Amino acid sequence: MRYAVKEMFLTLQGEGVNAGARAVFVRFAGCNLWSGREQDRAGAVCSFCDTDFVGTDGLGGGKFADAGALADAVVGHWGPETGRRFVVLTGGEPMLQVDDALVDALHARGFRIAIESNGTLPAHPGIDWVCISPKAGSVVVQRSGDELKLVWPQPGTDVEALESWDFRNFLVQPMDSAEGEANIRAAVALAMERPKWRLSLQTHKLLGLR
Repeated sequence: MRYAVKEMFLTLQGEGVNAGARAVFVRFAGCNLWSGREQDRAGAVCSFCDTDFVGTDGLGGGKFADAGALADAVVGHWGPETGRRFVVLTGGEPMLQVDDALVDALHARGFRIAIESNGTLPAHPGIDWVCISPKAGSVVVQRSGDELKLVWPQPGTDVEALESWDFRNFLVQPMDSAEGEANIRAAVALAMERPKWRLSLQTHKLLGLR
């Protein structure tokens, strides 16, 4: 299988339970909830996305002929260190492309694999850390994992229903939009009102990291 990657880079994980961990981010091109084109945003299921996942022209991006080639590129970004290798597969929607061959190739090179997905497709069973970020109006089939990350506010979201899903961690993250300060207050209020939830911030943006 050929893989289309928008960008790939070494950074610190900026969000969620793994915040602060050194990681290679692999951002796959394409998503099933928005085309990525501004003219389609208003009608998209996920109309608040703050990420460019269109094409393969980003830093470290490209088309990779097979899983081995992509995994070798991940090693190249990580560097010679062999301990605690960590890769985050994100997008777009990574489960449109993640398959057995890629999971096996990354594991063979010593990487712990995390995925950040909208949950509308089942997560590969070989993924080591599953983070699901549900979008209001979508049908989420992956209702278990390590981390549920709710971008907030999202009108139409049944928070009580989400709390019945099988996740080890429930995180609420302020939506990055023009209403940023109000969104922070709303996320803080949710975490204060419902103790199952913890506040998560996009620390990479606060620190000026990718």
